Amino acid sequence: MYDKVVESAKYIGDKIGNFNPKIAVILGSGLGNLVDVLEDKEYINYEEIPNFPQSTVEGHEGRLVLGKLKGIDVLAMQGRFHYYEGYTMKEVTYPVYVMQQLGIEKLIVTNACGGINTDFNPGTLMLIKDFINLFGDNPLIGVNDKRFGTRFPDMSEPYKLELIDKAKLLADEIGIDYKEGVYAGCTGPYYETAAEIVAIGGQGADAVGMSTIPETIVANYLGIDVLGIACITNMATGIQKHKHSHEKVVEIAKKASADLCTWVAKIIENI
Repeated sequence: MYDKVVESAKYIGDKIGNFNPKIAVILGSGLGNLVDVLEDKEYINYEEIPNFPQSTVEGHEGRLVLGKLKGIDVLAMQGRFHYYEGYTMKEVTYPVYVMQQLGIEKLIVTNACGGINTDFNPGTLMLIKDFINLFGDNPLIGVNDKRFGTRFPDMSEPYKLELIDKAKLLADEIGIDYKEGVYAGCTGPYYETAAEIVAIGGQGADAVGMSTIPETIVANYLGIDVLGIACITNMATGIQKHKHSHEKVVEIAKKASADLCTWVAKIIENI
């Protein structure tokens, strides 16, 4: 895998020329509009990159975007990979390994997810302070390659407290409303049952989704600092009275993306 990652990183490095990004962003369903504020953009479709998986989900563009934000080089993933698409956990998190090889030091992960905490509403932005891995799998399972990281990485601070504190200060400064909470990750690809939501909420989760945790685990393993922001696009089953649809999720995410993009852009400028 190490050789494949190096090959992917070399291809991207050769394409991006003078860009030298230290900050990367993974954009969730309907949240791809951050790229609109980037200048001097370069696009690389996933299908062009050796060994890279392909995104199959509606609302995910499936490309890397290199650009500048107030003079800061940024790498954005416009579309992520999900376990439910049939990828292995190594494939889901493959781009994060490539990011490390490209010199990324800080990663901002975003997602669209369901709210369990009844203080939330569709459109709420939630700073992720911790996670619960309910995937029944882990991207670090298997032989460990010490060139990437240690066998047993610490997860006492999966979302960097320094980045969380900075994000809070900046949100208050620019008037962005937000909540904080714990994110639970499940495999999908279905919206959880009402009984599952009771169980997941009972474990301490404020929101539930189908992504983000694998990338967070690998980023920590690789020594990359992570900040997570979830967009609550629907209330979970048993809390929300009407049926779920992916189209509605994307619609709500797009409505909330203006505030999210403003917030993330401000964070990038200040970290």
